Amino acid sequence: MSAPSQPPELSPTLPDAAPPPAGPVRERAVLPDVLRGVALLGILVVNMQDFAGFLPWQQRGLDSVAQVLTDVLANGRFISIFAMLFGWGAAGLLARHGAALFARRHLILLLIGWAHFVFVWHGDIISNYALMAFFLLFTVRLGAGAVLTAAVASGGYGLFVWGMEAAASYANGGADRPRFTGLPDLRPGQGYAELFVERAADFWSNVIGGNLYNGPWLLALFLLGVAAQRTGVLGRPQNHLRLWRRLAWVGVPLGLALGVWLAVLNTHADRAAGLLSTPVRMAGGLAGALGYVGLLGLLAAQGRLGWWRHFAATGRVAMSNYLSQSVLMTLLFYPYAGAQFGRWGAAAGLLLALGVGLAQLPVSAWWLRHLGMGPVEKLVRAVVYAGQRGRGPAGPG
Repeated sequence: MSAPSQPPELSPTLPDAAPPPAGPVRERAVLPDVLRGVALLGILVVNMQDFAGFLPWQQRGLDSVAQVLTDVLANGRFISIFAMLFGWGAAGLLARHGAALFARRHLILLLIGWAHFVFVWHGDIISNYALMAFFLLFTVRLGAGAVLTAAVASGGYGLFVWGMEAAASYANGGADRPRFTGLPDLRPGQGYAELFVERAADFWSNVIGGNLYNGPWLLALFLLGVAAQRTGVLGRPQNHLRLWRRLAWVGVPLGLALGVWLAVLNTHADRAAGLLSTPVRMAGGLAGALGYVGLLGLLAAQGRLGWWRHFAATGRVAMSNYLSQSVLMTLLFYPYAGAQFGRWGAAAGLLLALGVGLAQLPVSAWWLRHLGMGPVEKLVRAVVYAGQRGRGPAGPG
């Protein structure tokens, strides 16, 4: 079956969409790093609910305002950007180095995700991404149009399943049943060893169950990143002004509208509203994410990124920053250390997330300036490319 026709910005036949040369990337495009750094901050803002242990529908006053802002502007958006960039980087790695090295890297990421989940925090996404990435091996011979078609099919299926689940819940009395909180079961005085054992026992059921439930949508985000890699839009933003404008004009208002709907749903404590919030969050998150990418793409294309360039540093050491966020927050909130779980609301959590995320900008810049690469990134690269000659600077993803 032939791929559907695409607008010029997405055409796989553009000159800048030529297959990349083999070997490691030696020059980095700034836009992907800026996007990754911005996404990292936004992910922390949303993850504060889980770290701090507050429920959206119980927020009042300033906490309610902070929760609404999070739902309208952040929830679902930055994790979507991060996932699309993961697919973009994985596709680039596969094109440059082939399936064997691709598989090695993602098995190492699976190991890191396991360690993150078991030793630190149950909300790890690295292991989920690492497993789902192997589906990208089937995209090697696909052009950008076919990849986009697959993304729409996979994402549409995911939204359909979630929507039907929500509809069934409303039909079967879900509006009268309590909402699932999703928070970890933490108790005052609970020791680290007990949590470690629980997480070790839960890892595989968590990662497999999570991928079964979220897999089609996550794969759709990866595939959008693959399409971006095929067309070179992130590396040459100046060639795609019309695309950035379209994404911004459509994605931002649509994302805001769906974000308002999510904020309304998150004031309800019933199970049906909780189930409906999933497709609304995902669809609004993708729309908003594409809108944000369009805005930053426009700035990059016009040479006007300005202060946003500071996020490139955190984007270049994203994995180290992501893991350090988990360590800091669990030490503050979990019962074996700071024991603040359940004592903070959304407003305090938002301020803390912004403070920590913004503090990582100068720290990351200093680290890169003096040490050249993030510690976890350096470890992964050393293991992945062990025994290979001519390793260059870290490439995308």
